[in-house]
Amino acid sequence: MKRRTHLENNGHADSNNEESHDKETAPLSDVEHENQEKFDVDHVGESEIADEVEDITDSIITQLISEEELHELQEELEEARRQADENLDGWQRARAEFANYKKRIERERAEDRSRISGEIILHFLSAMDDFERALKERPENQEMASWAEGINLIYRKMTSILDAEGVELISAQGETFDPNFHEAISHEESDDHSEGEILDVIQQGYKIGDRVLRPALVRVAK
Repeated sequence: MKRRTHLENNGHADSNNEESHDKETAPLSDVEHENQEKFDVDHVGESEIADEVEDITDSIITQLISEEELHELQEELEEARRQADENLDGWQRARAEFANYKKRIERERAEDRSRISGEIILHFLSAMDDFERALKERPENQEMASWAEGINLIYRKMTSILDAEGVELISAQGETFDPNFHEAISHEESDDHSEGEILDVIQQGYKIGDRVLRPALVRVAK
């Protein structure tokens, strides 16, 4: 009885081992196979994937283009970059030159306007001189008072026009003689004035900014 029981137990164990072996060696189903592939891919190292991608890329490039052609393309790329740099540099220089040209033209136009205005104003200055002389000789009698006032009104209007054009009267009376703004018609001895002091203004001088339209004619002490 004991021997039979032992044999039966052995039989059951062998049967269980065979079933376990059959389970281990049984082919995987489609779902199990797919899950196994996903597991394998997930556990591949990133460096291995990068190496595989690089190898595939090099292989494709080698198949599509030769080393000589690749070298030529690289040279063409460098030449295109060099040409682009030259074009950019040339464009920047041209832009700077145009800006300088524009400034020069504007400056020349301003100078031309100032010169033309000055030439026209010089003709008015002669008339201003006549009005000033007339006002200095203003008659004292009442009969000519209205006439003298009219002359004075015209003189003030002409002065306003000159002021609007930026014309300034050159200061001279009592000033020290300056050859840049004054023109001496005589040098006279004077005990009451220091040397170089302007004694009298014969004709008024005018300027626009730093430009002298006409120097003042003066008498100077010595």
